Amino acid sequence: MNLKYSIGLDVSSKKINACISIIDERQKVIVKSSCIIPNTKKGFYALVVWINKHKKEFIPVVICMEATGIYHENCAYYLFDQGFSVSIILPNKAKKYIEAIGLKTKNDSIDAKGLSQMGAEQCLEIWQPMGEFFYQLRLLTRQHQNVTELKTVLKNQLDALSFAMHQSESVISQLKQTIALFEAQIKELNKAILKHIKSNQEIEQRINNIESIKGLGVLTIATVLAETNGFELFSNYKQVVSYAGYDVVEAQSGTRVGKTKISKRGNSRIRRAMHMPSLVVIKCKVKKFKDLYDRTYEKHGVKMKSYVAVQKKLLVMIYQLWKKNEKYNPEFEINIQEKEQEFSSLLGFAKAV
Repeated sequence: MNLKYSIGLDVSSKKINACISIIDERQKVIVKSSCIIPNTKKGFYALVVWINKHKKEFIPVVICMEATGIYHENCAYYLFDQGFSVSIILPNKAKKYIEAIGLKTKNDSIDAKGLSQMGAEQCLEIWQPMGEFFYQLRLLTRQHQNVTELKTVLKNQLDALSFAMHQSESVISQLKQTIALFEAQIKELNKAILKHIKSNQEIEQRINNIESIKGLGVLTIATVLAETNGFELFSNYKQVVSYAGYDVVEAQSGTRVGKTKISKRGNSRIRRAMHMPSLVVIKCKVKKFKDLYDRTYEKHGVKMKSYVAVQKKLLVMIYQLWKKNEKYNPEFEINIQEKEQEFSSLLGFAKAV
């Protein structure tokens, strides 16, 4: 008896390698067919025809693909609209699975086969498409981060040139011009982000509520909302913490006890966005966060550990205020089961001397 069809898709900018497999009651996975289609709308239509041709039984069908930048998005949206269950896997997770099943050679067809087997054997989380508002917001906030990082790189180069034995005025001039261009683009992006937020009154009002935390700006809030799709698929703060990579992982086996640290297996853009606000809320002496920082710093004497604990609490507070549609109340305490100081003490930083 067959239990499930699974289609693995290895997506690139120009083509898609597809493999369809079936798993039976003995948990045996059998490859039924493979094909290559162009990464276009005509190709997506041909993919659906190909799937229906080989899907001869009325049993569930899942589609498994890697998150490959933006190249997979059009195909994922098309298949979702056609009523298919789509799972999008992080590349490192897919890579480790393919290595674990013994597929040492790597090419597009083998990757598609591995993804097909992965979808057949595992119960993967079903992907839900991002709404247009937050999709557009994500494009803007990611571009803002990208341009800011490029500007930082060039500023570092310019600073380094001041210590060079011989200097080139033309190189320095070009660096200054490019930095000025990036600064102008950042200003334009700031305006575009604010304009986009103001286009939706409900979202603007909710962001204003969260912005009542002194030291937390619109850009940070917009980045968090864009990367989480407005917390649409999150039912509790623990899921948010894990998604951002602030969850604690242990390294222990038998008598060996390794370092315990935050996983960082999550959205790095959120962690990057939370870094500066964690510094500012402490500088502004926002009581809840300053108290947390002081408690944890007194315990272990490592500033970065305390700042990470503040980042986590800030993220959870953003989630709570967004879900409850409330302004920040300094007297309000988040009902978190694990104490923040315990979280901070578990992080894998060297102890201060």
